[in-house]
Amino acid sequence: MEIRVRRIYAPPARDDGVRVLVDRLWPRGVAKSKAGVDHWVKAAAPSDELRRWFGHQPGKWEGFRERYFAELDGNPAAVAELRQALGDGTATLLFAARDERYNNAVALREYLEKRRSTPAADPVAAC
Repeated sequence: MEIRVRRIYAPPARDDGVRVLVDRLWPRGVAKSKAGVDHWVKAAAPSDELRRWFGHQPGKWEGFRERYFAELDGNPAAVAELRQALGDGTATLLFAARDERYNNAVALREYLEKRRSTPAADPVAAC
């Protein structure tokens, strides 16, 4: 499985595979009919509290990742829903943040890739 990350404001590409929005709120100015979103997994997004704390400040990136990963570890149902939505082929995690380097989709891809390589660490890896 290949997991890509892309802003939802970019037009869908042929090689995106399954497109999964991983934000809690629908992005402003994006028509659902034109977004090309196959799944919207709100439960896999960071909590509002964590999102506000982070504020997309690069200096808080490490702390954000640690807290977000802990939230995901504590919500195996959301991770299982996300894994099911992603499937086995190419998939693209969609996000709305302006910062393409420090955002929840980038962290989420890292989380999924780390947990894939160590299935014992992920209680829903078999899902």
